[in-house]
Amino acid sequence: MTDDQLIKMAKDAAQSAYAPYSHFKVGAALLTKEGTVYTGCNVENASYGASNCAERTAIFKAVSEGSTSFTKIAVIAADGSTAYPCGICLQVMQEFMPEGKILVELNGMVVSYNLKDLLPYGFTL
Repeated sequence: MTDDQLIKMAKDAAQSAYAPYSHFKVGAALLTKEGTVYTGCNVENASYGASNCAERTAIFKAVSEGSTSFTKIAVIAADGSTAYPCGICLQVMQEFMPEGKILVELNGMVVSYNLKDLLPYGFTL
């Protein structure tokens, strides 16, 4: 699975986003160590705390299907802006992909970060 393919899958996932409040549609595509891809989109709620980010949607979907080891996740905003994962999503990534890569689009180019670049002091047990 190439980075560009994963980005494309994240873009496709963003089309399903439910974002009637922010109008900021985000998609994610998560690659497991076995090569399976799970996608997710953001799902908003009138009670903002009940909303869920695209990254966590993809991760929770994968975990609910029995996958718990991931190598890479692509995160994109449907409007073309750069969508970096929030702190909660980064911490969830710490749990399941501490050595993982995070792909985002920056000025039309795919940029790859190590999780430790974006969350240098993630909480672990």
